[in-house]
Amino acid sequence: MDDWTDRPAGDDRSEGGAEQARVITGRGMPTAPPPSIRTAPLPGMLSPAPPGRTGEGHPSRARRAGISDRGSRSPKPRPSRRRRVVRLVILLVCALVAGCVGTYVWADTKLDQEVNLGTLADRAPRGKGTNYLVVGSDSREGLSQQDRKDLRTGSAEGRRTDSMILLHTGVAGTTMMSLPRDSWVTIPPYVDPDTGRSYRATPNKLNAAFSLGGPELLVRTVERNTGLHVDHYAEIGFAGFVGVVDAVGGVDLCLDRPVRDKASGANLSKGCQTLDGAEALAFVRQRKQEAQGDLGRTQNQQKFLAALAAKAATPGTLLNPAKSVPTATAGLDTLVVDEDTGLPQLMSLFQAMRKVTSGGGRQLNVPVADPNFITPQGSAVRWDAARARQLFGELREDLPVTAGQRQ
Repeated sequence: MDDWTDRPAGDDRSEGGAEQARVITGRGMPTAPPPSIRTAPLPGMLSPAPPGRTGEGHPSRARRAGISDRGSRSPKPRPSRRRRVVRLVILLVCALVAGCVGTYVWADTKLDQEVNLGTLADRAPRGKGTNYLVVGSDSREGLSQQDRKDLRTGSAEGRRTDSMILLHTGVAGTTMMSLPRDSWVTIPPYVDPDTGRSYRATPNKLNAAFSLGGPELLVRTVERNTGLHVDHYAEIGFAGFVGVVDAVGGVDLCLDRPVRDKASGANLSKGCQTLDGAEALAFVRQRKQEAQGDLGRTQNQQKFLAALAAKAATPGTLLNPAKSVPTATAGLDTLVVDEDTGLPQLMSLFQAMRKVTSGGGRQLNVPVADPNFITPQGSAVRWDAARARQLFGELREDLPVTAGQRQ
């Protein structure tokens, strides 16, 4: 049907009216009637109005036109409280993981891996399980002159062993065995790293090995006298020890008697108290008032390590960056390890120490026959050869320990 010429039945408009409805332009071409003549198309015809003119194409226009847009788009619901909480937790976990990864990478680059165990000669054969040699040295590195005076460390240069612990882990459990620094042992043949002069094997105190040939000669001496292969070496100096204790906020310790020692500066009362770094260092170094001398000191050192491990493993320390980061920084500043010891091995070492000091393992000393053995080098500690040999054999084969002197 022609919209403009054909008329349906009953339409009373005449041709004249239709002609008058036509408008002739200057070019003689008819134009469409004004839009007001017809606002909607007949059935089956396209709408002359552009999309959205009647509010169909845009929700805001539809609302202004009074047309509901419920059929075309539903309003986006607000997230529920539970969903918002879940999102927040996910963001926090991601931030925590990123922070941990960053701290891990930073700490790994801080390790001083200066000890090369792979070049040592005459090593003990590998046994079952893993052995860590943990050494506390009297290195003054990182201490100012005032610190040395306050801590009564003296002014000696270099470093010597102040404590030695052999930690064994395996399927039979974990054993922490103290090696008294005054143990009378045989130092294997060595070459003086400063002069190049060669020395044959000779009896001496265990801590002399460290002063004569550093960590490498100490490892060889421990292996020669125990038959145990040392897999990993870790050493921390005075400054690192003090820094770690202070970083965790001090360590709680209960004493059954007062501890007074002018040489180390220890001045502690009987009872339970919190030791800061300086007090803790004085406690683990003192031995002159100990009835068992060096053996008594090793017992104090293990007792303190148990308390330190317990404090460092608490959520208040591990999950608090204000404590965990300074603790790691203080420990890494003076930590010396072997080339094969990285953060995974240090974490395994820490977990093993925490386990044994919390009652999940054994703490003992090397069996001793004479704690005041007279030697050309002064009073020393002589091991009980038969019982010590049995103990070392059980550790080498990773068997349950039946020998040893309990703490």
